Amino acid sequence: MEIKFIKIKNFFKKLPRILGEQAFLTFLSFFVIAAIFGTFLFYKYSVLAERATPKITITPVHFNEASYQKILKEWLARQKKFEEVNQKEYFNPFWQPTAVPGPEELTE
Repeated sequence: MEIKFIKIKNFFKKLPRILGEQAFLTFLSFFVIAAIFGTFLFYKYSVLAERATPKITITPVHFNEASYQKILKEWLARQKKFEEVNQKEYFNPFWQPTAVPGPEELTE
């Protein structure tokens, strides 16, 4: 068991060097793997999706009037609060009263 682990460990240590020495074959193999994977995804999500017939459920749409009235009441309350904010005047924390210069300061 220990010998197999050491062999596997040594193989993975040498793997980057082997792949670097055979750069064209490495690129070619990765390209083929990516092409196969892309073809599989295209087939699954495009071709099979077009062939599948969608399930049409014929259930009537039920409009819940009580929930609608509850939501409408909440919206109206929020709209009323929003409009009240525009009418209120707030204190400006950046405003400072400036002193009006007297006549002796203007003549200098």
